[in-house]
Amino acid sequence: MTTQKKAVVLLSGGLDSATVIAIARDQGFDVHAISFRYGQRHSVELEAADRVVEHLGVTEHKIAELDLRLFGGSALTADIDVPKDRSDDDMSHDIPITYVPARNTIFLSFALAYAEVIGAKDIFIGVNALDYSGYPDCRPDYIASYETMANLATKAGVTEDEKIRIQTPLIDMTKAEIVTVGTRLGVDYSMTISCYDPDAQGKACGHCDSCQLRRKGFAEAGLSDPTRYQD
Repeated sequence: MTTQKKAVVLLSGGLDSATVIAIARDQGFDVHAISFRYGQRHSVELEAADRVVEHLGVTEHKIAELDLRLFGGSALTADIDVPKDRSDDDMSHDIPITYVPARNTIFLSFALAYAEVIGAKDIFIGVNALDYSGYPDCRPDYIASYETMANLATKAGVTEDEKIRIQTPLIDMTKAEIVTVGTRLGVDYSMTISCYDPDAQGKACGHCDSCQLRRKGFAEAGLSDPTRYQD
């Protein structure tokens, strides 16, 4: 009997990470999800992560606790306004203030430890370099470098024949392509939240960069946007 391969998937509760869970399951992986309570202003995303886990089904869901408010430096972890109603041109230049310093490096390190403990060789993360290229830790060369480091820094990486892989199935997809794939795989996007500035009820602002990209993705895919907006 063949043992099902395990994978760790980083799950924020957003559109991209929910799609990645569906992709990993479709590829036959036994999915173990990890989410983070890191002092983010949009903690309702953890409620969304719970909904996604129940909806799509995973073997285990861990929530790691850390507080990146200690450093601040981002509109998501400090008292800094979230940019609203920016143009496509504005979003394509410079690193936005919603970038959380070193967040993906920190999150991947937790996922790497989790993977090593459970014997998983695959770590899935929903980074995307097309629709949102402003984040330095979403680039393909960053992911490749992290994968190299992971295989140098772990017992599994240096003592076992099969190496650790960082899987980025969305990295070259547009948001329209992502929602098309996820819809085909049965993702209920009404359960997810992508907004950088949602209200206490989990309704999206509709004006931040993430909301605009999400809305555009559904429109370009010709799909109904199930997002609950404040307005």
